[in-house]
Amino acid sequence: MKKFLALAIIAVVGFNSCAEKKEQKKEVETAFRYQEDWESIRSGYKVPEWFKDAKFGIFLHWGPYAVPAYSSEKYPKGIYQKSWNKGGMNPWSHHREHHGDPSVFGYKDLIPKFKAENFDAKEWASLFKKSGARYVVPVAEHHDGFAMYKSNVTRWNVVNMGPKKDVMQMLSDACKTEGMKFGVSSHFALNRQYYNHADPSWDVNDPQYQDLYWKKIERNSLPSKEFLDLWWNRTTDIIDNYEPDLLWFDFGLDKPGFEPMHKKILAYYYNKGLDWDKGVVFQDKNMKGKSFPEDLITLDIERGRMDGIYKYPWQTDTSIGKISWGYIKDEEYKTSNYLLDELIDIVSKNGCLLLNIGPKADGTIPDEAKTILEEMGSWLTVNDEAIFNTRPWKIFGEGPTKVSKGHHSEKNNKESGFEDIRFTTKGDILYATSLGWPKDGVFTIKSLAKGNEYETREIASIKFISGNNKIDWKQLEKGLQIKVEGEQPCEAAFAFKIEFKK
Repeated sequence: MKKFLALAIIAVVGFNSCAEKKEQKKEVETAFRYQEDWESIRSGYKVPEWFKDAKFGIFLHWGPYAVPAYSSEKYPKGIYQKSWNKGGMNPWSHHREHHGDPSVFGYKDLIPKFKAENFDAKEWASLFKKSGARYVVPVAEHHDGFAMYKSNVTRWNVVNMGPKKDVMQMLSDACKTEGMKFGVSSHFALNRQYYNHADPSWDVNDPQYQDLYWKKIERNSLPSKEFLDLWWNRTTDIIDNYEPDLLWFDFGLDKPGFEPMHKKILAYYYNKGLDWDKGVVFQDKNMKGKSFPEDLITLDIERGRMDGIYKYPWQTDTSIGKISWGYIKDEEYKTSNYLLDELIDIVSKNGCLLLNIGPKADGTIPDEAKTILEEMGSWLTVNDEAIFNTRPWKIFGEGPTKVSKGHHSEKNNKESGFEDIRFTTKGDILYATSLGWPKDGVFTIKSLAKGNEYETREIASIKFISGNNKIDWKQLEKGLQIKVEGEQPCEAAFAFKIEFKK
């Protein structure tokens, strides 16, 4: 009995000792905190795997600027700046014709008309999920200064005015229910320079509205401590209350005077990721080499693409429309074919596509955008294994590629032809996706010619994953030729799964 008791005591002591060691190890692991210097941040941060796997996300420009449904999301700027126009549309004259002079009816007066009465977060999230998107990033606040969330810092927000409901929280909950990651974007840093204060009679010069329009400042002046503090308080308010998986910043943060904020906001957000026990992604737009070290953030390129495989995960943000980011009645929409080609190209170069939608003021998504998203989703449902959870191959692809200043120019890039091939990998599997269908049904992949420099192993099998068509293939000195029988089974692009002999 004594022997049994002694063994029991030893077991309990041993168990407690193990438990204590585990607790101590946990404390050591969680003790790390990012400091406001690059080396500290570099010592602990890595881009999370979920972002590397995600490939496709939805961006949302939605706010009171959707009410006029004219020109673009920069309608507020154009009201006060006569020379500004977008796509040949001039907000200055349009606003005066339909609403009056800003001394009588300014941008602030559009806010009560922004009601979002038909907004259905679950419906939005269901559509985004159906499109194949893995993450969603609504604009939390644009240059206009109106907060699309429940703000503890500014009265100009969706709970106090306009919709009078926390659309941000509703959408966050709906997206997470669908299994998608949820991010937010901040464009507020440019607010101090956004509105023109030239006419003293305009409402932008009324002191009671300076918390929306800010104050008249010298053109090249640096941001004041007052504005930097406001930017910090608004930004951390968003972070603290919505716990975003991804945080995206627009122009403004790269402007002179914001340098003290760079290390500070990065350390703050990454420490929050530790607190939340999840991998978070920090993105800045078109700021390569300007604001943040490339290995500590995710570079974002607006309406552009890398010309080759980038060593770090990156992202293209572009819009489903050719003119505006916000909703306008006269938008010209791209085709799902074009957007899928763009997605495939970006993924082959280690990137993700963040595709923007501009919802209407009533909270509905335009039918044209819905159709495009559904078409993209249909293609991705069939070909998903060639896109999601993949990594780049030794080369991104073969075939024509339009390059401008280090990245593709969306304005000049034509619809791709069948000679375009893009590669992705998943373990030992190679995926080759053709951006077009050859007339004779014979796909030629030059990079996999017999004796090629990229792959010495023999091909074991090839599967056509875009349809049930019968295929035959042979590896020749001029390239790997794959003959697909019958008609093309889908639109946009055609993917092949290639496995090699061990």
